[in-house]
Amino acid sequence: MRLVTSVIVAIGLLLASAPAPAQIYDPTHPVCMHVYGEELGDRMDCIFTSLAQCAASAFGLPAVCLVNPYYASAPKPAPSRPYRRRVW
Repeated sequence: MRLVTSVIVAIGLLLASAPAPAQIYDPTHPVCMHVYGEELGDRMDCIFTSLAQCAASAFGLPAVCLVNPYYASAPKPAPSRPYRRRVW
């Protein structure tokens, strides 16, 4: 009886859980354009390398350019170990 109850509870939990939303920001580009409206669709385009490039593409559209908060910039070099002088 315990097994049947635990199986029913497990199935109920699986069916009640909602899928996680997908990430809308592409981490490979530093600038995104958020397009508004029903005609063009409400979407996020993260395909720009600069704010100027995004602004030129957004001209005349119901859109705004944003800095991508998930941009994975080039890895920073590890700090070198400071030189320590030997004390005698």
